[in-house]
Amino acid sequence: MDINKEAIILTRDRLNFHTLTDNFPEQKTYVGDARNLDLIEDESIDLIATHPPYANIISYTKNSNHKEEGDLSKVHSVDEFCEEMKKVAQEFFRVLKPGKFCAVVIGDTRRHKHQVPISFRVMQSFLDVGFILKENIIKIQHNTKMAPLWEKMSIKTNFLLLMHEHLFVFRKPERGEKLSKFKESMKWW
Repeated sequence: MDINKEAIILTRDRLNFHTLTDNFPEQKTYVGDARNLDLIEDESIDLIATHPPYANIISYTKNSNHKEEGDLSKVHSVDEFCEEMKKVAQEFFRVLKPGKFCAVVIGDTRRHKHQVPISFRVMQSFLDVGFILKENIIKIQHNTKMAPLWEKMSIKTNFLLLMHEHLFVFRKPERGEKLSKFKESMKWW
């Protein structure tokens, strides 16, 4: 599911492959908004993998004449972006089966030479709706297109490069699962 029609076309092309088994799970794609997964039944999904935009850091829709309604890469305020990501987290929680996992890749940005921790604010949005953080995997980014430009800028203006993203792996609790052990371990937080 993606809000960008072109991304769905590309995904469908990449899903057009042959398998060695006849009972390969059916793949469904559709254009939609992650804040409203009305085409997906409650507790029907085994795994969610997503790589949302990082607020307005990179425009998701390349063609300025083709702006997708609801495109989160057009949100200018980090606070508003995180509020919208909480809506995404609520929908993911609703459609994910108990005990199953949701993986979110997200990074941070800089504004006025200071780091803006978008990733941790998004992580908190997922925790607030009931997910449990299973893992925080640091994904190092190598050889990005813009790295040479930012390397020069970081030396010239005295800031460190952000050369990583976070892969948060969340788990939806089982029905009736006692969460007191998780809440107890978070008291120091």
